[in-house]
Amino acid sequence: MAAKAGDNPDSLMTLATVFCLRNLRKTMCYQGFRNKLCLRSDIFLPSEICDKLVNIYMDLVLTDSNFEPEESFFQLFSDPRSTRLTRVQLREDFVRDRDLEAIRKQDLIELHLTYCNSLSSRSLKTLTCFRETLVSLCLFGCSHIFYRKGGAPLACNEDSEDEDEESPASRQALETDFSFQGFNRLRLLNLGGLPDEVDAETLLKPLKSLTSLDLSNVQLLGTAFLTQWKDRLASLVLYNVDLSEELVSTVVELVNLRHLDISRETRRASKFKMTRKILTAIVQRLVNLVSLDISGHIMLDNCTVPHFEEAMGRPSIEPCKSSIYPFQDLKRPLQFLGLYDTTLCNVTHIPAYKVTGSKNEDQVLNAIEAYTEFRPELAHRAINQLFDIARIQHCSQLLRALQLVIAALKCHKYDKSIQVTGSAALFYLTNTEYRSDQSVRLRREVIQVVLNGMEQYQEVTVQRNCCLTLCNFSIPEELEFQYSRVNQLLLKILEPARQDESIQRIAVHLCNALVCQVDNHHKEAVGKMGFVKTMLNLIQKKLQDRMCDQVMEFSWSALWNITDETPDNCQMFLNCRGMSLFLECLQEFPDKQELHRNMLGLLGNVAEVKALRPQLLTPQFITVFSNLLDSKADGIEVSYNACGVLSHIMFDGPEAWMMEEPRRDTVMEKMWDAIQSWDVSSRRNINYRSFEPILRLLPQSISPVSQHWATWALFNLVVCCWCGVTDCCLPRSCIIHYPTSELCPCT
Repeated sequence: MAAKAGDNPDSLMTLATVFCLRNLRKTMCYQGFRNKLCLRSDIFLPSEICDKLVNIYMDLVLTDSNFEPEESFFQLFSDPRSTRLTRVQLREDFVRDRDLEAIRKQDLIELHLTYCNSLSSRSLKTLTCFRETLVSLCLFGCSHIFYRKGGAPLACNEDSEDEDEESPASRQALETDFSFQGFNRLRLLNLGGLPDEVDAETLLKPLKSLTSLDLSNVQLLGTAFLTQWKDRLASLVLYNVDLSEELVSTVVELVNLRHLDISRETRRASKFKMTRKILTAIVQRLVNLVSLDISGHIMLDNCTVPHFEEAMGRPSIEPCKSSIYPFQDLKRPLQFLGLYDTTLCNVTHIPAYKVTGSKNEDQVLNAIEAYTEFRPELAHRAINQLFDIARIQHCSQLLRALQLVIAALKCHKYDKSIQVTGSAALFYLTNTEYRSDQSVRLRREVIQVVLNGMEQYQEVTVQRNCCLTLCNFSIPEELEFQYSRVNQLLLKILEPARQDESIQRIAVHLCNALVCQVDNHHKEAVGKMGFVKTMLNLIQKKLQDRMCDQVMEFSWSALWNITDETPDNCQMFLNCRGMSLFLECLQEFPDKQELHRNMLGLLGNVAEVKALRPQLLTPQFITVFSNLLDSKADGIEVSYNACGVLSHIMFDGPEAWMMEEPRRDTVMEKMWDAIQSWDVSSRRNINYRSFEPILRLLPQSISPVSQHWATWALFNLVVCCWCGVTDCCLPRSCIIHYPTSELCPCT
């Protein structure tokens, strides 16, 4: 059997790591003084395991709402005699100064801090603890790390207090004492987003051995300092750095560059024009280049060959056939070429194996892959283009597309634009057209990131996109592994009195589907979340608006499903004025047959609970049920359900009938007449999870009419509606799947 997209299982190492992190106190830790988490004394962990523990811990904290972070987690790695950390990746505001201080005794080789805006200059002091071992350092987006908190001096000691931990760094108190002096092993450095107040040249001067430097979004006062690495630098990123002829002249002196990125976010904000002369100088002088990104630049027309020339022959990556003149001087095709948001991505012959752009699906996917981590603004635009491809055309690289969108949504959980475009793309990438190619594991990943988006954003577009995407899944089967969470999120969406109509309709539909065909313990759990009250609030609102729409009908249907053989939920319905709303709906919408069927089905569930039946035994309610016996609405459904409610009430015997009017005998007579009038071969669309409530009415003689209704119901449910055979393999409840008599095996 062929593997489906995304079917590769996690490694045993990953599974074991996740298990340990979810069960720290049962595996490698114990509860110490003041509930502090402590590593067991007999535990000794090598760097491979420690690195995995920290990096997966961060992933769980940021992407799994069911995972509870540990305040003292990083303290577990404070002693290098029992734990060894070498490569750590931390991101987002979750990371605090105290977390880095906890691991300051470790001999870190790589430390990547991304968007860690809660870090202050205290963490700069901690960085100096790693200066003798650190080879790779990333401070991308950590702009506050160069500022003191509350103007406090740079300090780090074992007894430092955390009273300042929650306050943001003061943007006025710039830290001036930090220097990279002593970081002699540092080779790779990312200072993307360095504040304008910090002089990059002064900061970088002590670093003599850099081979990779990222200065994205950094304002450079001068450029000559870059030449100090002209014999060593292999990678230089100057994304969103204002280009000038001086800067380009400096860059082409770095003759050992293999990767150069001088791209911009957009052409609109740039006065610099990428001329044929400049591009030619880059190609001819930087002969070792294998990767170049010039995305977002204005390209002059003289960079490309005439259209009639490039149209000749099949598309080629050979430099000599390049549609871009300067690239004809390349000795070999580039491994990567960034042409996103440039006119060059539309030419025919591009001498590169991987190209970013917007011309086709491959270029768009390359853009998402290349820009997701550090350039969400570009990834957002590329995902939007992928959305159009999946919506209008056909996505030929489904697995890659899904994995890239999932990765973007996980990486930028707090970026609204990514969440909007990503959730929209997921809707089309998970629809029926692609579903058969997707594994259970991949679809579960989609559900997780969709729920993350719903939790983080109450904004209308995100909520609508996420709800629509969930509709692409088999409900409740595919959502059961997140059953409680998805119900809580949907109920939260439905809480506001005034909600977007389309979201309300989708959310109620999902709620209804989620409580249909699930075990009673699921229904009871959802009932305790406030499901019954939420649905009744929606009904109350629709009554006020005098509107009987899908939300009204779905709400009653959802109540019908959640009360099925679930006494606690039936009690909640009665406690929350459910019967009053039932009467008001009957009066306000006398001709809404589907609504009547759903309401009576729900009351049938209430009537099945012996302890609750006395609350239905009032002159007003019995009169209403009795009158509905004559209803011809929706075939026999309303009449059938009304008779079912009365059958359970009659089952309690004449001693329970504590009222003079209407008389019990009169109501029983009407029930007999109604049952006699029903056509046993009439089509019905009612599914019973269990016959037990009906069977309970059979072995008794107090109320023969209840026996009659139960017998009729069982006969109707087991006789084939097409052939009339009692042992036919098609019960009446399956008629929706066999709509014509020709499909019946018995005919």
